[in-house]
Amino acid sequence: MPRDPDVAQRALAQVQRLLHRQHIVQQITERQHFAEDDARHELVAKLTHKQHEAELRAVLVDLHPADIAYVLEALPPVDRAEVWSLVAPEGAEPETLGEVMLEASDAVRESLIGALAHDRLVQIAAALDADQLADLAPLLPQGVIDEVTQSLSTEEREELRAAMSFEEGSVGARMVFEMVTIRDDVKLETVLRYLRLFDELPDHTDQVFVIDRDEHLKGALSINTLLVNDPDETVADLMQTEIFTLHADDDAGDAAQAFERYDFVSAPVIDRRGRLIGRLTVAEIVDVIREETEEQVLSAAGLREEEDLFSSVWESAKNRWLWLGVNMCTAFFASRVIGNFEGIIEKIVALAALMPIVAGIAGNSGNQTMTLLIRSIALGQVTPGNVRRLALKELVVALSNGVVWGSVAGLFSMLLYFNSPHVLTLGGVMFLAMVLNMLVGAGVGMAVPMLLKKLGRDPAMGSSVLLTFTTDSGGFFIFLGLATLFFS
Repeated sequence: MPRDPDVAQRALAQVQRLLHRQHIVQQITERQHFAEDDARHELVAKLTHKQHEAELRAVLVDLHPADIAYVLEALPPVDRAEVWSLVAPEGAEPETLGEVMLEASDAVRESLIGALAHDRLVQIAAALDADQLADLAPLLPQGVIDEVTQSLSTEEREELRAAMSFEEGSVGARMVFEMVTIRDDVKLETVLRYLRLFDELPDHTDQVFVIDRDEHLKGALSINTLLVNDPDETVADLMQTEIFTLHADDDAGDAAQAFERYDFVSAPVIDRRGRLIGRLTVAEIVDVIREETEEQVLSAAGLREEEDLFSSVWESAKNRWLWLGVNMCTAFFASRVIGNFEGIIEKIVALAALMPIVAGIAGNSGNQTMTLLIRSIALGQVTPGNVRRLALKELVVALSNGVVWGSVAGLFSMLLYFNSPHVLTLGGVMFLAMVLNMLVGAGVGMAVPMLLKKLGRDPAMGSSVLLTFTTDSGGFFIFLGLATLFFS
């Protein structure tokens, strides 16, 4: 059934409006004193609260788990706890609550788990598939994991162990175990009868996998092929033997690129012996892409990890300390660069007004280069074979832009300070400084992501901070150094 993409935003607006109204009503009720009838005061408060809960439930009852998670993430802790208590009362479906927690961010998920009792967490965990439980396991109390594990069958316990053994960010950590497998010596009619035994097929089933008796993957049969061919045909005659496969220890980001390039809906995952152990679906790939994008945005801004939008001031502050500290050190370094040229600045006051332009334009130019490179690295387009050519191209682009915009900046500098006896020299210094600093910005924009990638770190990690430091300090040094050289 198609869903309205704006339903989550509308639900959030309704919930916020109801919560705000409830807070106002509660304040008014508390201010009223029923000295002659305390019981009446208590009754009015209870009725008001129950009416408020009923209105909130009416908004939440038909929401998809992902939309509920969206609403919870956008609420302050107190309001979030109140809404969560309405979503997760006694009798609520454990599967639904599990899906809500899986859809929420890690930062919010922890608060949702902390609000539930041990027995309730056990019910929710027991209702999840092995791959889903593995996602929640790091945040669940160990006692919950132990109790749920004991209730699993041997096969389910083995699936959970396997799912938790793979490194975060690997295909194995993302794969699902639900899939349909068949043998190659049966007819399509037999396969169709087999599929009808399912209450419903696993999500995103666009193909069934053909295995031998030892569970080695031999090929795949698409649902389309199954439906349009003669039921008397055998699987062996119609199955595809040359299919795209993934290994459990492959990088999920690389798998996402393959899904995007070839428009896959699902892909089989095999172990080192060629045995089919699971499959990766487009739903998981969408999550991979979203999480990688969020991580790059946070890393570029110098944030170490995702934080709850309404987490405590202390926690939010600590998350931002590292690169703020680095930034302050670099700012002091830049100030010392300027301090070493106090003499020439006192002599030519116009330099103080013009040098931020040199740093700012070069910073923007370098950021363009860096953004392009980080995106290309993420897409796997930057290789040892083309990195030299790419670097040369970006330097030439920076040189061209430096000449163009350096000329413009030099001309404007001359127009602004046309009464100065050094007007021509000032314009020339501005031009040269712009050209050189834009080359510096392009070089740093290339070097920082490539160096971080070589060190095995996120290419976007703190990149904007490092770029700003270099173009600021370098720009001041180049501009003031050239001024000292030409005006001395």
